Amino acid sequence: MTQPDGQQKSRILIADDNEQNCELLEAYLISRECEISMAFDGQETLDKVAEVQPDLILLDIMMPRMSGYEVCKQLKED
Repeated sequence: MTQPDGQQKSRILIADDNEQNCELLEAYLISRECEISMAFDGQETLDKVAEVQPDLILLDIMMPRMSGYEVCKQLKED
């Protein structure tokens, strides 16, 4: 999505298995006029990264299916 000044909105991916944490971060970031996506486990995070190509990932370390450390390792390898 493009902002009125012609610039692309920043894309932020929130990756956390705690839904309340995601909602809190989303509530804070919503006023920043950015596109927000969420993922609730490590594998879903990698899938969302491929789909959304975020500018910033807020990544929890302890998540189901794959830890945040493993997600980071795979992202670096790509």
